[in-house]
Amino acid sequence: MCWATDSPLHLIRPLGFDIDGRAVRRAGLDYWSELDLAVWDSFEALRSAVASKRGSKIEDLMHLFTTKATRSHWSAQYERGDFLVFGPESRGLPETLINGAAERAVRIPMSNGRSLNLATSAGIGLYEGLRQCREG
Repeated sequence: MCWATDSPLHLIRPLGFDIDGRAVRRAGLDYWSELDLAVWDSFEALRSAVASKRGSKIEDLMHLFTTKATRSHWSAQYERGDFLVFGPESRGLPETLINGAAERAVRIPMSNGRSLNLATSAGIGLYEGLRQCREG
C-alpha cells in the first residue's frame, strides 16, 4: 500500500514479522526494493532523526491510531509529511505513547467495539490522509 501510494514506510523494532530477502520473495513482494522504507531500532531513534532532519518534534506530526481515543480519524487534519502511527494487532500502541500525545490520538469508528486488523486500519488512515492532502 505504501509503495502504491508513494508513501514512506517506517517500521520500529522489534518487528513481529520478517523482512529479510527470503521472506519478502516468498510473500511475492517484487516491488520491495522500490519501497521508501526505513527500519528504526527504537521510537527514540526515529524521534531523533525527525528532529534532526525536519527541526520538528515527531509528536507534532503524529496521528496515533488507537481504539482508546475519543476523537474520530475523520476530524484529524492531515498534512503532507505527517506520520500515521499504528501498534501491533495484538496490543495496539503503548499507553505511554498515547498518554504523551493524547491530543494526537484518533480512532476509526466501529459499531461493535471490536478493532479492525492492522492492514485494514492502515489503509483507512492512509487514504483519508491522501484524500485531505490531494492536489486539485
